[in-house]
Amino acid sequence: MTKKKYNYYLEATEEDPHRMCKNKNYIGKVMFLLALARPRFDGDGNETFSGKIGVFPLVTYEPTKRMSVNRDAGTLVAKPISLINKEVCRNFLCNMMLPTIKEKWPRDDVGETIIIQRDNVPCHINDNDEEFRRVTCDSGFDIHLMSQPPNSPNLNVLDLGYFNAIQALQHKKAPKTVDALIDAVKKSY
Repeated sequence: MTKKKYNYYLEATEEDPHRMCKNKNYIGKVMFLLALARPRFDGDGNETFSGKIGVFPLVTYEPTKRMSVNRDAGTLVAKPISLINKEVCRNFLCNMMLPTIKEKWPRDDVGETIIIQRDNVPCHINDNDEEFRRVTCDSGFDIHLMSQPPNSPNLNVLDLGYFNAIQALQHKKAPKTVDALIDAVKKSY
């Protein structure tokens, strides 16, 4: 649960860190779905809504088949989803992200249109997906999907600033398992 290449600045008395891994190509990777909104403030400048909606790891929880030194048989373990496709994206949007938006969204802004903006990755669902529209219409919220224009700098600030800050904080924890990585990212968020 680390990078392929990592720079260390060590004192003369410190030893080089040692990483145990079969190969640099076998380093585990987990993708996360992160939901942010514009923070809201009242007339006095006090924060009424932080804008943090949630961070959702793209993992499945499977029971272990055998008992080991680390865990009993049947313990649920997080496994990264190796193939992200439209069905996985639709499932996470409809079953995890939308209920969290409905729960955390400020009650003053319920009638306004909510636009979920994302990049143009081919595995994402279409902007006018029927199942997504059906789920959003049932709630009373006006939620729409919008793909980011190609080569747009709109989300570049998030990539360079916010997401790199979360990743830098997560790397300080040095997680060794997928569950530890998920906890580190959620605490960094």
